[in-house]
Amino acid sequence: MSDLLSSLSRDAPILIAGPTASGKSALALDLAARDGRLVVNADALQVYACWHLLTARPSAEDEATAPHALYGHIARDAPYSVGHWLRELTPLLARPVVIVGGTGLYFTALTEGLAEIPPTPPAIRSEADQIRAAQGPAALLANLDPATAARIDRQNPARIQRAWEVLRATGRGLADWQDDTGPPLLPLHQAQALVLTPDPPWLNARIDRRFDAMMAAGALDEVRAELPFWEPSRPSARAIGAPELIAHLKGELPLSDAIAAAKIASHQYAKRQRTWFRSRMRSWQRIALP
Repeated sequence: MSDLLSSLSRDAPILIAGPTASGKSALALDLAARDGRLVVNADALQVYACWHLLTARPSAEDEATAPHALYGHIARDAPYSVGHWLRELTPLLARPVVIVGGTGLYFTALTEGLAEIPPTPPAIRSEADQIRAAQGPAALLANLDPATAARIDRQNPARIQRAWEVLRATGRGLADWQDDTGPPLLPLHQAQALVLTPDPPWLNARIDRRFDAMMAAGALDEVRAELPFWEPSRPSARAIGAPELIAHLKGELPLSDAIAAAKIASHQYAKRQRTWFRSRMRSWQRIALP
């Protein structure tokens, strides 16, 4: 990474995307130390205060090394979206930053713009929750407009539900809203944008080692503390490993099975991230690993 570090701008905002456990946070910390940059989170799960170990948020030691922003500042049940993130990010761009995370939607909204879609009314959100629980995401997908159905990530139930809610609430498909997008907050040509592209077997081994380290550091206790507040439909409940460890704490899975299932879920999540990065970040500088 030392050769990469020396090749990167000391002035432009630097964006680092990559799948979970790929080492992007360590690279961001090196850049922050080199240039006096603020490390800004671009991970949709690391914003939640209830998760620290399970989402691999920066350690206290890392946060003492360089200033960090937009980590662990949102309550488990508070609404939070890419629009919230962009609004919080805007004033931070007045100083040198390295923006790092694995949520591709955050980066594409930042560099390509975001449609200003009205909030979903609670009654429609509840209706969507009931349909998804009773019939699965396929029932929601079947009722999307053709343009949205053609471009939606069909492996992402939350994205499908969001598209259904937008159509139900506004009468316009999500694709139509996206095509009516305003100018980006940070056009790609004004930043240095990197996407880490690790070899999958290498990455999966790192994921497994990191999850074992999380467990050794107390991840199960972190999930146990969340158990009284657990609501699986909340966005905060999507933390990888949380549903599996909750199932163990409820007596539904042996711990060894819960850990194995959490590792598989992490591998699957990393695969979805890689797919997004390949399809939506083709003009970003690709950094092969190891």
